[in-house]
Amino acid sequence: MQIQDINQYKDIWVFAEQRQGKITPVVIELLGEGKKLANVKGVSLNAILLGKDVKNLASELIAYGAEKVYIADDALLENYTTDAYAKVIVDSINEIKPEIVLLGATNIGRDLAPRIASRLNTGLTADCTKLEIDEEDGKIKQTRPAFGGNIMATIICPDVRPQMSTVRPGVMDKAERDDSRVGEVIELNYDLKESDIRTKVIEIVKSAHEKVSLTDANIIVSGGKGLGNAEGFKVIEELASKLGGVVGSSRAAVDAGWIDRSHQVGQTGVTVKPNLYVACGISGAIQHLAGMKESDIIVAINKDPDAPIFNVADYGIVGDLYKVIPEIIEALDSIEK
Repeated sequence: MQIQDINQYKDIWVFAEQRQGKITPVVIELLGEGKKLANVKGVSLNAILLGKDVKNLASELIAYGAEKVYIADDALLENYTTDAYAKVIVDSINEIKPEIVLLGATNIGRDLAPRIASRLNTGLTADCTKLEIDEEDGKIKQTRPAFGGNIMATIICPDVRPQMSTVRPGVMDKAERDDSRVGEVIELNYDLKESDIRTKVIEIVKSAHEKVSLTDANIIVSGGKGLGNAEGFKVIEELASKLGGVVGSSRAAVDAGWIDRSHQVGQTGVTVKPNLYVACGISGAIQHLAGMKESDIIVAINKDPDAPIFNVADYGIVGDLYKVIPEIIEALDSIEK
C-alpha cells in the first residue's frame, strides 16, 4: 500500500449542492464556516458545482465567499445520481487535491459523502455540528453528537486526505453575500460516460412534505407529546399560521404517528435556528434541545413547571396549552384589528 503524501493537499472545498438550478441553503452555511477555517489555515475556500446549465450559479457562490468555483456542467449531471456525482468529484479530488471537503448532511450529501470517502480511502465524520482547526497541527477537529446526543465526540483524520465532513443544516451561520467579490471559474476536466451511471432517473415526484422547510423558517411552532393526540396539531397549525411560521414537532409526536417525520426537530430530526421557536407541550428532552436551543427567542408552554424546556426558554408559560394558545391567538387578532 502506497503511503499518501498529505502535504500535497491544500485548500478547502465546499460541495455546492443545487436542486433545479438553485443553491441549497446549507451551502451558504458551509461557505460561511469554510471561510473561517480557511482564514485560520491561510488557504483558499473553493466550491465544486455539478449539474446542467448551472454556470450562472458560480457568481452567487463567489458572492458568498468562494474564491474558485470548479464546475462540471453536463446533461449527465442534470439529475443527481450517486454514480455520476461520485465519479466526477472523486476524479477531481484526485487531480486537484483539496485538504478538506465539506458537504451538507442533506439527503444527497448523506448518500454522496460516504461513496466519495470510500473510493478515496479516507475518513468521513457525518452530521457535524462544529468544525474548528487545531492550531498546533492544522488538522480539522470535527465535532458531532454521539450516543443519542448525550455526549459530543470530536473526531480527527490524522493520516489521510482529504479530511471530509458532512454538516447538519441549520447549525452554522450563513455567509454574508457581497456581490463585489471576484473569483475564478474553472471548468473541470473529467471523463463521464452514460455507461458509468447504473441508475436512471425516470421521474421526479415532489410530495407535499417537501413544502415543510424548517431550516429556512424564521418562526416555528412545535407540538409535542403534551398535545395528547393528533388533533392537537390543529391548534399548533392555527398559531403557526397566525404568526406566519411553520409547524414543527418533537420526536415523541412523530413516533406516536400524529405528524409526519418531515416536521421533526431535534437530534434525529432537523436542527433549526429560527428567530422565534414556540415549544408547546414539549418537555425538553436533550435530543430535542440539541435541535433548537440556538433559536434567537424560545417560548415554552407546558403544564409542568419543572419541564427541562424552561431551562433554555427565554419566556415560559406554565399552563394548559389548550387554554393558553387560544388566548394568544385572540390577542394577536386584537392587535391586527
